[in-house]
Amino acid sequence: SATLTYDTLRFGEFEDFPETAEPVWILGREFSALSEKDEILSDITSRLWFTYRKNFQPIGGTGPTSDTGWGCMLRCGQMILGEALVFMHLGRDWRWVKGQQQKEEYFSILNAFIDKKDSYYSIHQIAQMGVGEGKSIGQWYGPNTVAQVLKKLSVFDSWSRLALHIAMDNTVVIEEIKRLCMPWLDFVGAASAYRGAEGGRELNGCVGGACALGVEDTVLWKPLVLLIPLRLGLSDINEAYIETLKQCFMLPQSLGVIGGKPNSAHYFIGYVGEELIYLDPHTTQPAVEPSDDGQVPDDTYHCQHPPCRMHIRELDPSIA
Repeated sequence: SATLTYDTLRFGEFEDFPETAEPVWILGREFSALSEKDEILSDITSRLWFTYRKNFQPIGGTGPTSDTGWGCMLRCGQMILGEALVFMHLGRDWRWVKGQQQKEEYFSILNAFIDKKDSYYSIHQIAQMGVGEGKSIGQWYGPNTVAQVLKKLSVFDSWSRLALHIAMDNTVVIEEIKRLCMPWLDFVGAASAYRGAEGGRELNGCVGGACALGVEDTVLWKPLVLLIPLRLGLSDINEAYIETLKQCFMLPQSLGVIGGKPNSAHYFIGYVGEELIYLDPHTTQPAVEPSDDGQVPDDTYHCQHPPCRMHIRELDPSIA
């Protein structure tokens, strides 16, 4: 059963997808609303949909057992990172079909977000890590805060080994990304300097110091999740940014945008015309318990009604 919140009072009134000749863009893929409506809905349904939950283990042992009313940006952070993990482990063409057996990797991804204290990216982990960012448990987050928390949590994800970088001050510094995604470069540089000082001797018995690195550090390029917190206006989005923002959804590498309206977060995955397409976390569902074999009842992690849309000019200017 779903608890009705201010945004789910319309739960039975979702508009069908518009009949329009304008292209529909979903996370780097172009569709026709006239001839590919089923494909559009299948693609959107396949995205992981994280919503408010209730009756989970108390956060911190004695804290909240539901995130209704405060956890929407935390859930949006889960969705954008969940999309990164799906892209990495299953591929952009992967589709979820209700009742169809899924790969083991799919359940590994879901288990990383289950509402339990020992899941990598659970609401428990995000809320407790947020305390270090100055947010008490139960306090609303902005896009930058949830990005900073996810960066800290990703370090402990030994399965995906993501390099999560947050570009601050509207600036992407390529050298910072290279050092993050190719950590062996620093060792090569150190080894070269050492060999020069020691007359060409190897470092730790290895050319380039490779033995000083773990296996995970010697990959040529660690998978990168690049989050860019932006403010695209003062109180409203500046029209000068609208077309560029749309183009972000055309990038094949796009993971979407987290933002929304003041104190109401959404996960934006595409656009059609002047409307943004988004997944809405403002539905409260019961917490889900995985079975002993790691399988997860997954119907409630996929949005199976037509997607929400809003005019792009209604977007709060603070996004990531």
